[in-house]
Amino acid sequence: MTRFPGRRLLLLTALIALAPGLQPADLSAQTAKVEPQNITSSRRTSAHATEQEKMNAWTVGLAGGLIEGAPLRLAAEMARVVDDGPNLHVLPIVTRGATENLNSLLYLRGVDTAIINSDALEEYKAQLPQIRRRITYILNLFPSELHIFVRPEIQSLEDLAGKKVNFNTQGTAAAYSGPLIFSRLGINAEKTFIPHQVALEQMRKGEMAGVVFVTSKPVDAFVRGRFEPGFKFLPVKYDSKFEDYYLPAVLEAGEYPGLIKQGERVQTIAVPTALVAFNWAAQTNRYQRVARFVDVLFSRIDRLQGPGFDAKWKSINLAATVPGLDRFPAAQDWLDRQTRAPRALR
Repeated sequence: MTRFPGRRLLLLTALIALAPGLQPADLSAQTAKVEPQNITSSRRTSAHATEQEKMNAWTVGLAGGLIEGAPLRLAAEMARVVDDGPNLHVLPIVTRGATENLNSLLYLRGVDTAIINSDALEEYKAQLPQIRRRITYILNLFPSELHIFVRPEIQSLEDLAGKKVNFNTQGTAAAYSGPLIFSRLGINAEKTFIPHQVALEQMRKGEMAGVVFVTSKPVDAFVRGRFEPGFKFLPVKYDSKFEDYYLPAVLEAGEYPGLIKQGERVQTIAVPTALVAFNWAAQTNRYQRVARFVDVLFSRIDRLQGPGFDAKWKSINLAATVPGLDRFPAAQDWLDRQTRAPRALR
């Protein structure tokens, strides 16, 4: 193997001589390809980062609720009306329900605002004593009235003690607010959490004493439903035990003509459903995002009150307060500006 080292050297030299430009050209071509590729890749990365920053700078995450619920529908309508391309993008988020949205606002990344029931704050009082300082409200969206619907033999709230009462499925407003309200009323009922349609059939058969709805009136199940004489709504008096989160309300004959006699009214309470925000420091980007969202939403509220949107928008008052919470500063500033210099909403 080592007999002709010179021949091998000569052969290698000859091959190089036959293709004198092979090695340098190959190397040169490879270098020429790599350098622009690295530069292009760097530029692409930079452009991607810039686009990502632009998109996120004015995107507001809005925790809406269950896909079949009214809060998510309102969230989607808000997102449609305030959309301003790269200048403002609201992202409605499907969650476990309005009663869980407060948890999302406190702990879930990317959530700047949420639609909640006001009494959701009660669950956090022990864990976060300063909860009311962390959350501010933007808008009181609509009230969800308490409907306690019972069989003929039930004559008072006290008659429900020990009886089966349904509070709808977990994640709904009734499943959270209903038991909380019953606790404040001092009624220890046998609570069930099944779909209300099933519970209403059980009521007709005498297997269920009552159902509790917490939703905006009129409720279709009571408007279209046919019930035997004696089925009725029980009154709930608004007093000091409800002042922290709730508002007084009534159910009227015009809303439920088959269940309430003409001229009569049933006293009850309502749970405000509110659009809230985390109490960001004013100098932060998160605050500025929500402030821009507030400015555009309030300025275009008349569009939401027009045709093609949920009828609840027509009854919304921008100045309405939410029990137990302070207003988001940018929202209060907007209202103050309108008071000082009234102008037509654009």
